[in-house]
Amino acid sequence: MRNLQKLTDEQLVNAYAQGCNEAFDSLLLRYKVRLFNYIFQMVRDRDLADDIFQETFVKAIMTIKQGRYNDLGKFSAWLYRIARNLAVDSFRADRNESSLSTDDADYDVLNRRELADGTVEDLMVELQIEEDLRRLVDQLPDVQREVLIMRYYHDLSFKEIAEQTGVSINTALGRMRYAILNLRRMAKEKEVCLTR
Repeated sequence: MRNLQKLTDEQLVNAYAQGCNEAFDSLLLRYKVRLFNYIFQMVRDRDLADDIFQETFVKAIMTIKQGRYNDLGKFSAWLYRIARNLAVDSFRADRNESSLSTDDADYDVLNRRELADGTVEDLMVELQIEEDLRRLVDQLPDVQREVLIMRYYHDLSFKEIAEQTGVSINTALGRMRYAILNLRRMAKEKEVCLTR
């Protein structure tokens, strides 16, 4: 088979669906570091992040093998959505298990919101902001969306973006500038708040 690293995500998914297990190995290698870091940023617990990471790929495998995956969106966005949903489910389950009454307890000076890493509500707000932002990004013109995703989601430099898209650095910078201006305009028009 052709060099799997050169195939797109959708080509790899199709190859895996047709029985090429190496294709899924390539997808795993392509996303494992970024996906794990994304999950870890949400849950801030390495063991839990490992569990959610594994469960994400198990769900992906099952969905593809059952023929239920559709490539209407991007594979990476679908994968991140699975991980986010699993993280939220984990928080909900954890919150239900650890509901304790503090009615009879003395006041604990260390039990203050500003000292916490973040509450479930904070995470939910962040996730909603991310989802709103993704919806706005999806509405950008293709060239602007491409540069924005490469810069902010894939952490590429403008030089790398220019090389990969076959344009000058100034063109890449201009596309980024217009992408940000358009995002601000759309957020204002749709009354979407992108900050906490």
